[in-house]
Amino acid sequence: MEPTALDQKIRFCTAPDGVRLAYAVSGKGPPLVRVGHWMTHLERDWESPVWRPWLAELSKFNTLIRYDQRGNGLSDRNVPAISFEAWLSDLETVVAAAGQSPVALLGASQGAPIAIAYAAKHPQRVSRLVLYGGYARGRLKRGAPAQTEEGELQLRLVKMGWGREDPAFRQFFAMQFLPGGTAEQLRWLNELQRISTSPENAARIMEVTNGIDVSALLPRVKAPTLVIHAREDLRVPLDEARLVASTIPNARFAQLEGRNHILIESEPAWPRFLEEIRSFLGDGPAAAGGEFAELTAREREVLEQVARGLSNQEIADHLGISPKTVRNQVSALFDKLGVTSRAQAIVKAREAGLGSETRRNAP
Repeated sequence: MEPTALDQKIRFCTAPDGVRLAYAVSGKGPPLVRVGHWMTHLERDWESPVWRPWLAELSKFNTLIRYDQRGNGLSDRNVPAISFEAWLSDLETVVAAAGQSPVALLGASQGAPIAIAYAAKHPQRVSRLVLYGGYARGRLKRGAPAQTEEGELQLRLVKMGWGREDPAFRQFFAMQFLPGGTAEQLRWLNELQRISTSPENAARIMEVTNGIDVSALLPRVKAPTLVIHAREDLRVPLDEARLVASTIPNARFAQLEGRNHILIESEPAWPRFLEEIRSFLGDGPAAAGGEFAELTAREREVLEQVARGLSNQEIADHLGISPKTVRNQVSALFDKLGVTSRAQAIVKAREAGLGSETRRNAP
């Protein structure tokens, strides 16, 4: 069954400086903590045409723990401090409150440097580190005059227009995050900016973000690390991801085709994104052991689509591979699962939680 907002449990914990933090738990499996970043809302994100696919997929094979950063969403809005040190402390607070250790961390965008700092400080508490669309250096720390100037301009735009009813100012940021987004996705992201945090907090967050520099911590990261980045990301340059991947010992780098800072479900790179994460984390059916333990990441992805009732041609179209390749992988799946028919494979896959709530009969 596809995870939904009804499956999540929202709880609260308190940071050392008294700030109340809201966090949510959904799904089952090894713990995966999505490090907090700005513009989130634990309740509204499940309604989002942008974030909902992320939450549903990440909750399928993991216990997904996510939280609203201080000053955002359901966490306290009026806070005594917004600083990198406070963000790191908040992550420590949420991990401790969730009672899971070690955990895998997903640091997306602004969450990446926080995840890096946590992994360097608490190597025994981090099993895996996934950095998506992230960086180690903020705009003012990259030694590029153009990025410094752009960072200062964006800060002025936030101070001038974030809280206005006119969405034109916020639309600039929406287009940077989702240049290839649909009208609905851009409208939703624009509205999320307004409801997730105040103009004052948005400016404070951007000031801190621009000045981040955790590059000295990169060699100290001991956890296996996967760095994923879109080649034409308009928000964070690809070179910043390459710096991170080349400095963290033995980090793996996966470059996706695309321009969106937030990957969306309709992009051709989406299946590869899921495959990279599932393969790296060792999630999906393989985590349960047994006959699924022998499946490759691609075979697990194909099995997921088989469980949804898709035909070989539909699976090929969805994954961007040839129907012949799908046929071969389905045959390999039958052998590894010890079944002789598609129907038997579907039963085994659905018993393991694969497939969606809206299933069709396989042709």
